[in-house]
Formats: sequence, structure tokens, C-alpha cells
Amino acid sequence: MLALQIQSRTLTLEQYEALPEGRRAEVFDGMVYDMASPSQMHQTISMELSNILYNYIKSRKGLCRVFTAPFDVKLSDQPLTIVQPDIMVICDRDKLDGRRCNGAPDFIIEIVSPDNPADDYVRKLYYYNNSGVREYWIVDPERKLVTVYFFEGNIVNFQYPFDSVIKVNIYEDLFIHFSEIADVMSSY
Repeated sequence: MLALQIQSRTLTLEQYEALPEGRRAEVFDGMVYDMASPSQMHQTISMELSNILYNYIKSRKGLCRVFTAPFDVKLSDQPLTIVQPDIMVICDRDKLDGRRCNGAPDFIIEIVSPDNPADDYVRKLYYYNNSGVREYWIVDPERKLVTVYFFEGNIVNFQYPFDSVIKVNIYEDLFIHFSEIADVMSSY
């Protein structure tokens, strides 16, 4: 009965927190959307990228933190919007409350699911751009492309093939050699 009630009206934070443990869901404008479990390829890409970001920040004794899904990001209270980006970098530790990030991360990477690419290319692009995310990458294993949006100043959109070296724009000297990640992926 609770599931029917959730679908028929907008979800509150209390209702979201009462969802069964282990249920993978996001909330956009108060409506809950279930998420599929990630594939082996998805997890491989996520681990490679999150390790690169973590090691870079740690080597420079940076204050930013790297988190991977499932970790909630509450973008809005009214209407409730909670996402679980695949990878995120959060530099303002005041946004972290021990349970989630309250507000936009600085950098988000989403890895496209073949079942629902519009979620990352359209819906999340809209919410991330409007909530204050500084940089957003869409990694598409099917198309072997990385789409980079750098929202500071003007919206900049670049697409890179998987054999590229891609600059992380929120940092002065971080470049990701995506061909090395593609090599790891090709072993699967």
C-alpha cells in the first residue's frame, strides 16, 4: 500500500528515508524512480575513475572528497530531488551531514546505462546544471564517448572518444588518460 501512495503524490524526505533498505531509487520533483543494478563494465569504469580522482586529491592533500553510488545527494527540498550520482567530488564539507550531501557536488560523473541513456543525457543534465554542479561528465561505454559539461561561466560541451586525454576542468592539472581506462575495459 505504501508504494501506491508514494507513486500517487509527491514524496517527502521522511517517506524517502522510510523506503526499504537496499532499494536503489532517485527522486525528481517528488516522484520516485527505481534504478537498476550497475553492470560489471559500469562498475569497472566507476572504480577506475574514482581511484584516479581519489589518488589525485590525496596526493595534493586536498580538502575535496570523492564518493561513489549509492550515496544520496539532495539537490532540492521543495520539491524533493535526491540523486545518486555514480561518482561525485564534494569540496564544501559543510554540505556533508553524515548521511548525504545537501546541495550540489562540484563534479559529477554518470556512466550511461544502455537501458536508459536519456536519464543521464537529458534529465540529470537539466538538474545538475540548474542546481549548481560545476562540472558534469557523461561516460557512454556503448558509444565509447565522454561528454563533458563545464557549467562555470558559459555552458561548455565537448565530446571525447575513449582514446582521449581529458582535462578535469575544476582542477588546474588533472588530466585523465581515458585510453588506459579503455584498455582495462577491453579485458572484459
